[in-house]
Amino acid sequence: MTDETGGERVTRTTRPVVENTATPRTYSAAVRSLASSQKSSKGAPAYSRYVNRPLGRRFAALAYVLRLTPNMVTSVSALVTFAGIAMIALLPPTPLFAVLTSVLLILGYALDSADGQLARLRGGGSMVGEWLDHIVDAIKSSALHAAVLIGWFRFLDLDPVWLLVPLGYTIVSAVFFFGMILTDQLRRLNRGSSAMILKHDGRTSLAYSLAVIPADYGLLCLVFLFAWISPFFVGLYTALFVANALILAASLVRWFRAVSRLGQGAA
Repeated sequence: MTDETGGERVTRTTRPVVENTATPRTYSAAVRSLASSQKSSKGAPAYSRYVNRPLGRRFAALAYVLRLTPNMVTSVSALVTFAGIAMIALLPPTPLFAVLTSVLLILGYALDSADGQLARLRGGGSMVGEWLDHIVDAIKSSALHAAVLIGWFRFLDLDPVWLLVPLGYTIVSAVFFFGMILTDQLRRLNRGSSAMILKHDGRTSLAYSLAVIPADYGLLCLVFLFAWISPFFVGLYTALFVANALILAASLVRWFRAVSRLGQGAA
């Protein structure tokens, strides 16, 4: 994911990727190398910043030792994530279901961070790698809430009006993802570089990271631990939807202002 969601995006070029031989192919060396070349914390919610990125770093180091490619890690992330999403739509909510679903989603999210970190460790990413990463993220950002809608319809005795919540969440998530990616691409185009922002180029305060945590995909993954307590889960999920809708509205205003300023210095 990009800054606001705490995922990983790496430099993408049209040049062939040259394997980085500076880092010894050991787990500890890979972890140390990644720790010194992390993305900026700017815009990153708390879970993604303090939990998902460090966890993804460990998976990236392991993948590096096993000589996996970033696209392989992306594929594993997709399989794990979509297995969790399928459970939401197909299985009735039980305590075991809740734990397994949450674990699968959390693992998939960590691997989503790991693919970008692995690409950075290997010396850079590729156009097809970025395309694949964005496509997987786009599918899961909407499919997760569509699965909630199906699960609620099949297994919960709810007034049909409640089904509007996951439907609305699907729209909010899709717009949030598209707006974030488009704004990021326009910024890159304006500065004439696809280079990612490293940690020394910008920081976000702890207070901000906590304030935007409702928009953190990682928090949503954790919420599914309560899926077996239906009234509580429905209320918690609805509260997250409302919070995300408000954060999206504020983000759209901020992104519009940011894009409006692009290129003004050259005018």
